[in-house]
Amino acid sequence: MWWDERVSARFRRNLQPTLTYWSVFFSFGLCIAFLGPTLLDLRCQTQSSLSQITWVFFSQQFCLLLGSCLGGVFKRTLAQSLLALFASSLAISLVFAIIPLCHNVLLLAVVMAVAGLAMGCIDTISNMQLVKIYQKDSAVFLQALHFFVGFGALLSPLIADPFLSDTNCILANGTANASSNLPHIRKSLVPHQPGNLSHYDLPMKGLVVTRVSYAFWIMALINLPVPIAVFFLLYKERMVPCFNGSSHPLLPADELALETRPGDKDELSSAAHRGHTAAGHGDLFSCCQSRNFQGASFTYFAVHITGALVLFMTDGILGEYSGFVYSYAVEEPLAVVHKVAGYLPSLFWAFITLGRLISIPVSYRMKPATMVFINVVGVLITFLLLLIFSSSVVFLFVGTASLGLFLSSTFPSMLAYTEDILQYKGCATTVLVTGAGIGEMVLQLLVGSIIHDRGSYSFLVCGMIFGCLAFSFYALLVFFHRMYPKPS
Repeated sequence: MWWDERVSARFRRNLQPTLTYWSVFFSFGLCIAFLGPTLLDLRCQTQSSLSQITWVFFSQQFCLLLGSCLGGVFKRTLAQSLLALFASSLAISLVFAIIPLCHNVLLLAVVMAVAGLAMGCIDTISNMQLVKIYQKDSAVFLQALHFFVGFGALLSPLIADPFLSDTNCILANGTANASSNLPHIRKSLVPHQPGNLSHYDLPMKGLVVTRVSYAFWIMALINLPVPIAVFFLLYKERMVPCFNGSSHPLLPADELALETRPGDKDELSSAAHRGHTAAGHGDLFSCCQSRNFQGASFTYFAVHITGALVLFMTDGILGEYSGFVYSYAVEEPLAVVHKVAGYLPSLFWAFITLGRLISIPVSYRMKPATMVFINVVGVLITFLLLLIFSSSVVFLFVGTASLGLFLSSTFPSMLAYTEDILQYKGCATTVLVTGAGIGEMVLQLLVGSIIHDRGSYSFLVCGMIFGCLAFSFYALLVFFHRMYPKPS
């Protein structure tokens, strides 16, 4: 194997929990990407206006952010964490099954809000669990974790595509005129951002002929093994409530000592002791309690803030690029035909998934700090070249693939790097997940309003600015890393 025997032994010892957390993140990816391509069919199903149906995006993203903040509440014992993951992954299957029954847009928004809360809990808890299990060896396992979210995000649109309506899915007067707009509108709907659809007038009343319900029921069945896997892990650990099993600590020191080299025992034993006295890896609200700040240095806060700001920018770039690259491509001067431009978001997500797969072995040989540096510099250079060759359609496709590769491993690498700096004592996982979620939501809205006012070229200019800011915040993080006190 391409890693050493110590890491291999730890992986074998934690094989079932690790595979379970990876599968739960597949649920996250499956749920995050289906809304864009199915949005028009859902609009037909709910017989709502396009401006009304786009609020479903906001409800999901806002509650995803809220769930990320609250996910750390379940961190104190392994039983709490696994029960939360079981409830969240089961909720996603139920959401997929219930969506075809939602014939009111408000009800659909509530259901998607529940999905967002479940996704937020999965995001925080899964990252936190792997960091706690593998600690300094966590980088490679975090890369694999984020590969599964990319795989799920790539799979769900493929499942939905055969069931999407080729013509307008509400039959009424004027259907012929509305139908001609449908392929163009559908291609502008991508996983993260619906775009500007207010000028399309589709009928509000009539016979609904969509078949998208089958896609959601298929996704519900595909996702069903995930909560079953979490339940089996609960059963194995004797944590199913009906067994009245005791809640075990997340990282028992005696178990970890068996998995590590003799030189690590004292460090892990003291870390386990500190876990009872310090509030590390808590939810965002417990992290902000004043008692956690006592004796903390300035660099302690600076590392948290700069790490979160790097992910605020890079995850924001991921969201706004996937959301607006189609709109940029079909406008002048590129004027790419709609069918060809529709491949750009798919290409972007495909290379994100490929990049996360490649990063699994690379992260074992390369330090997280080096990987983050390569990522932010690569993003910056890619946007610079996209600006220089802004009139080239070929380079737009090349740049989209390149950007997907460089963005793919930024989050897990940054999480591993920041946790290494803080020696796994701070609230880095919660703060970084929250910062990334806020960035993805805020920068999409910001870029959308700028493109509306300044034109499509500002799309690349915004990406260049965000890339420069990400690099600047990374440089500050490295500076504070050098100032941060080393462990005694």
